[in-house]
Amino acid sequence: MRTVLLASMRTHARRYVAAAVAVVIGVSFVVVTSALSAATKDGLVAGVGLPYRGSDAVVSQIAAEDAALVVRRAAATGDSAAVLGFVTQPVTADGRVVGQRVDLAPIADDEALRWQDLREGRWPAGSGEAVADLNDAKSNGLAIGDRVRVGAGSRALEAEVVGLVDSPSASAGAALYLPWADLEPWTSSLYVDGVAYAGDGARAAARGTSATVQPTDEFVQERQAEITQEVDVIAIVLLVFAAIALFVSVLVIANTFSILFAQRQRDLALLRCVGATRRQLLRSVRLEAAALGVLSAGLGLVVGTLLGRALVAVARGRLPDGTMGEATVSPQWYAGAFAVGLLVTVVAAWLPTRAVVRVSPLTALRPDTGVDLRTGAGRFRTAAGVVAVVAGAALLLVAIAGHSVGVMVAGGTLAFTGVLVLGPLVVPALVRLAGAPLRGTTARLATGNAVRNPRRTAATTASLLVGVTLTTAVLTGLASSRSAVADDMDTSHPVDLTLTSPADPLAGTLLPDVRATLGVREAVALEGVVAEVEGVGRLPVVDPGPAAGVIRDDTVTRPRAGVITLPYDVLPGGDVPRRVDVTVDGRTERLRVSTGSGWGEAGLVSSATLASLGGDPLPRAVWARADDGADVEDLTGDLGALATNAGADLFDGLAERAWVELQLDVLTGAVVALLGIAVAIALIGIGNTLGLSVLERARENALLRALGLTRRQLRRMLAAEAVLLSVVATVLGTVIGVVFAWVAVRTMVDVAVDDAAVVLPWGQLLVVVLVAAAAGLLAGVLPSRRAARVAPAAGLALD
Repeated sequence: MRTVLLASMRTHARRYVAAAVAVVIGVSFVVVTSALSAATKDGLVAGVGLPYRGSDAVVSQIAAEDAALVVRRAAATGDSAAVLGFVTQPVTADGRVVGQRVDLAPIADDEALRWQDLREGRWPAGSGEAVADLNDAKSNGLAIGDRVRVGAGSRALEAEVVGLVDSPSASAGAALYLPWADLEPWTSSLYVDGVAYAGDGARAAARGTSATVQPTDEFVQERQAEITQEVDVIAIVLLVFAAIALFVSVLVIANTFSILFAQRQRDLALLRCVGATRRQLLRSVRLEAAALGVLSAGLGLVVGTLLGRALVAVARGRLPDGTMGEATVSPQWYAGAFAVGLLVTVVAAWLPTRAVVRVSPLTALRPDTGVDLRTGAGRFRTAAGVVAVVAGAALLLVAIAGHSVGVMVAGGTLAFTGVLVLGPLVVPALVRLAGAPLRGTTARLATGNAVRNPRRTAATTASLLVGVTLTTAVLTGLASSRSAVADDMDTSHPVDLTLTSPADPLAGTLLPDVRATLGVREAVALEGVVAEVEGVGRLPVVDPGPAAGVIRDDTVTRPRAGVITLPYDVLPGGDVPRRVDVTVDGRTERLRVSTGSGWGEAGLVSSATLASLGGDPLPRAVWARADDGADVEDLTGDLGALATNAGADLFDGLAERAWVELQLDVLTGAVVALLGIAVAIALIGIGNTLGLSVLERARENALLRALGLTRRQLRRMLAAEAVLLSVVATVLGTVIGVVFAWVAVRTMVDVAVDDAAVVLPWGQLLVVVLVAAAAGLLAGVLPSRRAARVAPAAGLALD
């Protein structure tokens, strides 16, 4: 049997190529998943260890007074120690208020323990000098050479800004950094995250305190572990798509082996006739599958490693520094990926092998009559498929009612499995329906060939059906989610950026300055008065009528006459009264109350209500709409500087919107990229099964040629058959995908956004249909050309 095994693999090597490619892609997908998730984790947790670089140990869980003691003991022994923490104090610069609660942090005296990046100027040389965060300095209007007053009362101090730094670690960042000696007077108010210690005396320095002393690497690993408990969700999502890709791979490989063994049925039967036992045949074909699995899985490891490194390199080139780490794959992941590839191949060949050897030699030597669904086995298959679809649909309804993602996944998997089981019944019926309007000999032959063997027809369309269903469901789900989130963000943040004066009117030059700022599409000034609002206090009240061009959603920002719309955060305790007294210059109006958010601390009234309040309406706010693609950080910093100079408060709704859109962009890109792997496997699958099914019918095609069918007609027949199968799989997959997307929106999106609409991305769905049809046509090109080149006499002589 060893000789038979080797001869079989040499003879049928070309037929195994598509199955091997599917395994390679599946295994490489697992390896790429590991590389991407590892790089993402490294990037997200890189800032954890950054503030402690250069240290030998970390003293954590320590009180501020004990941290000061550790610093003094370190200095006395010649070691270095830097406190990581912050305190908030009022800061003024040249007589103007920078902020009432500005984050201040100590800068390490030892340059080796400084984790910030110096961008301009120099480091502080001693007490009375400070460095400012680059972006906060822009918003606060600080520059090198400015004198700042920090704190109030007897502990207040003055310092000169001598440099600007970038703070890569948001967890330890602050607006202003001063030497420890300057911040030590505020020890009682200082929040301490830890002390970075350079030297061997960390334990001695912490003696007598309740602090924990750990080597830096150990401390950072524990912090990273805390963060990656949530980051692992990303890896789980990636693995879900890896499982999808492997599931499609199993279908492709199983279809490949089914058709291969059907083609070799006569060969296997002859081996049985000359004395080979069932056990020997099983061992032979399973060794073939194992050999294919070993070679393909090994190649998949290599391809996955190279592809993972390439993708991470591309991502690191496009994202900010530190966003992505190194593309590393652990030995456990390599072993798991290899085992998965091998097991997938062996399992995919298991059932086709048993089905072939179960047939007696004489039966196998007769022509194959296909599968009759009216037999007991066919009826059992149909009943099982119906039960699976019904049970899956019931689980999907339960998932919608309980908003359970786990139940939704289980129900969708069960329902779709039922559809695949019913494939030999459903797909041929749909092919007949699609082929009924076609006219001509080749069209009738194509329709007849497509439905003659229901199981083969279902197997041919299965992988493409999976790919189209997944693609449609994901694209529709993402489009619906983005639309729902965008609508919700428009309601929650109707204005991108607002500059509101709490007291004095705004200068006339502010509006032109805002309009001239890079990244601002449009800006308008709103007139209003400062009113005394019952239960709230003094509050600017403006008319948002002129702001129609900058408002994203006017649901909340269009108050009716006699109504004042108040921001949620100005209401004491969150209580919303039905009516409030609004007083302007001694004149009081009682107005109904509505609430909202997204424009800063100002009340909104209609123009008629503003006129009834009296007073002299003057510019009190400027509302701005940002350009699409504007740099949020730079725009916020620029407008923050204008707001500070104008004595106004800046409200930034754009930052949260940009953050949410960034998450959606990352998720969409990742999901679509990962989905592309599964779709690529599906396209390989339909090409593989179509090609093998054409080879399986070599004698049949030769007989048609002998009866008068020309080469062109044969190619047209096979092409029409491929297109019919592709169209049926595409239409059925699109319908199922839209249903699954609707279920997903009702289950997941409705939790965050009430009555979210299902949005059909018609353009993208049209592309899916065209690509699937083109894939089917292209998949049949090479087999049809090969079949047309075979002479009738040579084809009839084939086994």
